[in-house]
Amino acid sequence: MRPARRLTLTDDVYTSVQTLIMDHEVAPGEKINIDALARRLEVSPTPVREALARLESDGLVRKRALAGYTASPLLTRAEFEELIEMRLLLEPAAAAKAGYVDDLRAVADLPASPEAPGFTGIAAFTAQDARFHHRIAELSGNGMLRDAIVRLRAHLHLFRLNFPQSHYGTSAAEHHRIVDAIAAGDGPAAAEAMRDHITAARARHLTYFGS
Repeated sequence: MRPARRLTLTDDVYTSVQTLIMDHEVAPGEKINIDALARRLEVSPTPVREALARLESDGLVRKRALAGYTASPLLTRAEFEELIEMRLLLEPAAAAKAGYVDDLRAVADLPASPEAPGFTGIAAFTAQDARFHHRIAELSGNGMLRDAIVRLRAHLHLFRLNFPQSHYGTSAAEHHRIVDAIAAGDGPAAAEAMRDHITAARARHLTYFGS
């Protein structure tokens, strides 16, 4: 087992590099120089490599043999639509199967407004948003369905495109409509509410593509 201090350092470096990528300070498609990044963060290269391995699993960086890491390109319009299509296939099914638990209403809540500029300000929102969707996937009781939803890393990819201010005040209300249906034991209504939520989120993110 690694010492707690080492674990904390690795997590801190992961968060720092993730923020640089989400804020495009490491530009999409840019080659990542591990030594330069380590100097910038004032750490050794080892936790940077560990952070990049985690970010590769998130889909935020790509690794090529003999070429090292690069920041992943932004989603194209076609890839964006494919991601939404996958969510519409998976997440309503999870909502329909989900059982209600007492903590679900609290998980459905979202921060009311950004606390700081850039990704730092929206990180709490995106993390809580992902937590809600992943919790419903877990409550579906279908492990393969849960894993498929988590592996999409949809929130990181979408919020890397842009963060529409229209998310504030609307996403939480949509979450609670889903929770209301789950609490009532109405699977079809829960699926419909999840479908409506994802469709509305699609419309909010479409502003990035100019349509």
